[in-house]
Amino acid sequence: MRQTATRLRGRARFQAIITSHLRSAKRHLTLAGSCLVGVALMQLLAPWPLKLILDYILLQKPTPSSLAFLSEWFHAWPLMVLAGLASLIAMIAIMSGAFSYAQSFVTSKIGHQLVFTIRQHLFAHVQGLSLSFHSHTRSGELLTKLASDTKILKNAFTDIPLAVSGHLFTFLGMFVVMFAVNWELSLIILATLPILVSGLFILNRKILATTRAQREQDGRMASRLSESLSSISVVQTFGRERFEQDRFEQESTNHLQTGLQTARTTAAVTRVVSIIGAISTAATVFFGAWQVLKARMTPGDLLIFISYMKNLYSPIKDLSKLSAQFSQAMVSAQRIADLLGIEPEIQDRPNAIKATHLRGDIRFEQVSFGYLEGCPVLHDLSFQITPGQRIAFVGPSGSGKSTLVSLLLRLYQPSKGSIILDGRDLVEYQRESLRHEIGVVLQDTLLFRASIADNISYGAEDATLEQIMEAAREANAHDFISKLPNGYETVIGERGSTLSGGQRQRICLARALVKQPSILVLDEPTASLDQESASYIRHAISRIQTSRTTIVITHHLVGMELFDQILVLDHGRLTEQGTHRDLLGSQGLYANLYAQQSDDVLRLQSNNRT
Repeated sequence: MRQTATRLRGRARFQAIITSHLRSAKRHLTLAGSCLVGVALMQLLAPWPLKLILDYILLQKPTPSSLAFLSEWFHAWPLMVLAGLASLIAMIAIMSGAFSYAQSFVTSKIGHQLVFTIRQHLFAHVQGLSLSFHSHTRSGELLTKLASDTKILKNAFTDIPLAVSGHLFTFLGMFVVMFAVNWELSLIILATLPILVSGLFILNRKILATTRAQREQDGRMASRLSESLSSISVVQTFGRERFEQDRFEQESTNHLQTGLQTARTTAAVTRVVSIIGAISTAATVFFGAWQVLKARMTPGDLLIFISYMKNLYSPIKDLSKLSAQFSQAMVSAQRIADLLGIEPEIQDRPNAIKATHLRGDIRFEQVSFGYLEGCPVLHDLSFQITPGQRIAFVGPSGSGKSTLVSLLLRLYQPSKGSIILDGRDLVEYQRESLRHEIGVVLQDTLLFRASIADNISYGAEDATLEQIMEAAREANAHDFISKLPNGYETVIGERGSTLSGGQRQRICLARALVKQPSILVLDEPTASLDQESASYIRHAISRIQTSRTTIVITHHLVGMELFDQILVLDHGRLTEQGTHRDLLGSQGLYANLYAQQSDDVLRLQSNNRT
């Protein structure tokens, strides 16, 4: 039931985007439609000059009453009439080309603008979805929908509908003219249509099924590529290049087989139209020639029939190809609609207020949370942080320390209890403004392939160079940045690959500080750093303004004297709370962890000396 509601909601949103765009492009659509009508009319007129030349100039047939005014011209000035009709053939071709060019350009423009519009809406929607959605969704699948599926839609709602309308107009126009010229021959063509339509319908259903499978395989293959390339260091370190190649080859093989099946079915559609068209043309030529011999129609009339038949089955053949493209587009449209139908699990209330200049008074009241139902990570957690305090959360891995950051940023919602910030429940704040007031340095140092200045200003896009440099100084990063070849304009590698771990961490800290947050959260800031780099980070923490509430999540119990309060977590429960000295004196979990790390350090130093 829920999945059906999601699909209906997504379909409604997708249709609203399409309708809004097409409404704004109404003038261009009208122009493109007019050009299509012009192309169809030129195709209808194209064989008539040849009929006049053949019947009334070359064969000198008597002119009908409808052309009596031209009879004298045909006999007195045949060369002049011939030149005029030849010029008319050229003029029809030129006008047909002009109409076709204008129609192609306008519809292409509408199509590209439509892709742009859908991508913008889809990207904004994906950006707003909850972190739980992104945790369970392959990034490659999202990339396929954003890049590939949207591109396939380019023709579905502009080129294809207009082309189909133009082909139908041409088909009906030609058939009416042919029926007026000779209804008996027209019945031959009419008799083939039921067979043709039935065959196309059956084959089109097969194309739709294989296309849907192919689009799903596109997503899996993109996910496999993204996962493998983003983890290339791990792949090469463990010598698993051949293993990854085999896995990708399997995905590619499945995609190849489905693609070949789709191509085979599409080719079958074209061949069906060609065979039926050839049989119908042969029958028309035979009976048409027989009627010419019987003087029941002129050679020029037969020429019109043959010319029209060539153009008649060509639109049907094009329609079969367009049908395959339309099937692909419908699959992509459904995939996009399904994504648009997903609602963020966490949304702002209608009366949510903007968070500004927070004091940093944080209170957890019996908060429980689990990423998976029935598997809680936090159990009835209650504590309070007063404004301006430096707080450390410590405990064994998996005790729920990092989860606190996600809850504080409203990336997830507590399953029980509430989080109070400056006297208000966290749900009363607008998410964007709340996250702007909280500066976060994650354990995974994510940087972009851009200049160092751009990476730091990512925390505050309107930051001046002076503010960027001040944040870098506060993060203990200014000195090493100044020594780089281009200073703050030095472009770093993707994910900061051209910097050391300590340098990346300090730039991340500067990025969090540049927006002058009310609350600063550092998640395992020294987890993967050597002692020297870690000392730079600890020194930076000690210099952070005391007016700002600072929360550090760590399992490295070095420099704990810096913190006003230490909260010890174990299996999602708060087991101890106090200062470094108090907790050592209580001889609890914190004291055991501290003693264990001290022994490890002494053992390492002894081994180094040896």
